[in-house]
Amino acid sequence: MLAWLPPYRVNLELYGQALGDFIEGTGYSVLISERFADAFRAEGLAGLLGFNPVEVVRVKRKRKGPKPGAVPRYFAVTVCFSRAAVDDGRSRVRRLAPVTCPECRDPGRDSIHGFTLEPGTWQGEDVFRPRGLQGCILVSERFAEFVKRHGLTNMKLTPIEEYTWDPRRLGPPDAPLAGPT
Repeated sequence: MLAWLPPYRVNLELYGQALGDFIEGTGYSVLISERFADAFRAEGLAGLLGFNPVEVVRVKRKRKGPKPGAVPRYFAVTVCFSRAAVDDGRSRVRRLAPVTCPECRDPGRDSIHGFTLEPGTWQGEDVFRPRGLQGCILVSERFAEFVKRHGLTNMKLTPIEEYTWDPRRLGPPDAPLAGPT
């Protein structure tokens, strides 16, 4: 995937009453509000890279309602790729093919019905993309508390053992989630 290069300019679509503190788009970059960025840096959290100022060119309302208020300043950040790896032996991930690359660990997937990380692979990042599910953004418990404490918006945090993605409605694979024996 190509990297997003300056100038950082965006057109936003507003579906609710106000723009959120977190906006996920295409590619690996995400937008965070200035409020989010300031708090993230002040608390010394890890896992977001870049913090490039973004020019909001246009905000288009997608639902009827009152006009939005002031548009917050946004920053483009990249969520780091972590050494943390999905533990396929203890996860309920239906893969398209067996994992053959020990680095990316991702031949594609049909469904996810909860997963866990391989012990000893996570290095403490607060926001990261794991090997085996690079399309997913994972966060630490510390980050979840940070979001709650600051009242940050436009994020839904789901425990990884409860996370479900099953667009073809295949149902969970046979392998259960289990702890180490």
